[in-house]
Order: sequence, then structure tokens, then C-alpha cells
Amino acid sequence: MKSEIEHPKSEIKYKHIFFDLDHTIWDFDKNAEETLHELFILHRLQEIGLPSADLFIETYTRNNHELWAQYHTGVITKEELRNARFKKTFTQLGLHPDLIPADFEDAYVRLCPTKTNLFPHAHETLQYLQGKYTLHLISNGFKESQQLKISGTNLGRYFQHIIVSEDVGVNKPDKAIFEYAVNLAGTTKAESVMIGDSLEADIYGALHYGMDAIFFNPFNALKPNDVPVQITHLKELTLLL
Repeated sequence: MKSEIEHPKSEIKYKHIFFDLDHTIWDFDKNAEETLHELFILHRLQEIGLPSADLFIETYTRNNHELWAQYHTGVITKEELRNARFKKTFTQLGLHPDLIPADFEDAYVRLCPTKTNLFPHAHETLQYLQGKYTLHLISNGFKESQQLKISGTNLGRYFQHIIVSEDVGVNKPDKAIFEYAVNLAGTTKAESVMIGDSLEADIYGALHYGMDAIFFNPFNALKPNDVPVQITHLKELTLLL
């Protein structure tokens, strides 16, 4: 494993670590893929005109990522995101609006958060870090879904505070949510570091606030030059921190 690490262990000054949840610890895409395969069969989507589950999942994933990027920055609301992601996907794949299953979004929201796939070494890494730092979560995910994900994967035991943007009233990358989290933890941004997969929400959000950040980049996307530290596997954190 190769990380772009600028500081040796002995110089790390952090006392508090703030994690993102989706796409960082909880493997959102893998869990969504499992869910959509099940719903594709349950709703008999092939019989009403969709060519394959794989194409459906690929199209949905692209749309969902785009809509979440808009939600992070306040362009759309939670309701608009949920109303658009499947309607847009079905329409792009040529399904007549009258044939779109009315309860598909609700079925997805009920099932997906119960999935338990995490990124490799998640529990092992969090257990190690918990022995040295105070850990917290900051998530832009929807409160009811995040609670199911955390309880179903037994992640709650690692985190002193779980901060969900819906409760705070602002999303990452707004500086206000980082300020809220730091104050809640009773610490300072100088003693804190944010770890997440989203350049816009997690990394630039934290950096612009004045908090250090570590970019979780499991698919080796191109790292911008102004992002100082990245990892590609969670277990690298046990070497860095």
C-alpha cells in the first residue's frame, strides 16, 4: 500500500478524528448494488422494458453521484434528490413514466441501509484508532438511514459523537458543520483531522475551515495538487496515525 504521507507518526498532533460514513467506511456503492439487484428482480423490471440489471445500476449510480454532489452544495433538497434519482434513471433508460414503480424509492430507502458491507479493515482500523484518539462521524446522509447503517454494522461503539447534517441544518462543505462538530467534541481544529472520500464535501470543506484532512481515495482517482494527504486503504491509517 502506498500513501502520500507528509508527516511521520511522531509529529502527528491530533487528538480527535472526524470520519465521513458513506463511501468512506460504509461501502455505499456495493450496498446499493446489492439492493438494486434484489429490487430489479422483485419489481420485474426486465419484464417492463429495462434491458439488464447491470445497466440499470450503472445509470442509477451515475445519477445518484451527480445528485448527491448537488445536495452537498445546497443546490437541491433531500426531497428533490429522492424524487429525482430513480425517475431520472428510469426515464434515461426509455421506460414510460406510467410504468415506473410508484414505491421503488421507498423500497430502496427501506432496504439499502440494512446492508452491511464496509470497506476492508474498517473495524480493525477503527478499533486501533479508538485506542489513541477520540473518534467522531460527520455525515451528510439522511438521519434515519444513517442510524440503520450504524446500528446494523455495529459502528456506533467507536464514535463519541455522530453528527448528521440534517440535525445541524447545514451540509459539508459548509464551515458551520465543522465548527459545530469541533465545538461539540470540545476540541480545536488544530487538534482535529477529517477523513473522507468527497473532495468537495470532506476534504475542501475541512481545509477551508482550517482543519487538516486525509483524502480516502480507494479507486485511485487523480489527486489534486492542493490535497496534501491521501490513502487508498483504511488500514493505511494505522501507519499514518
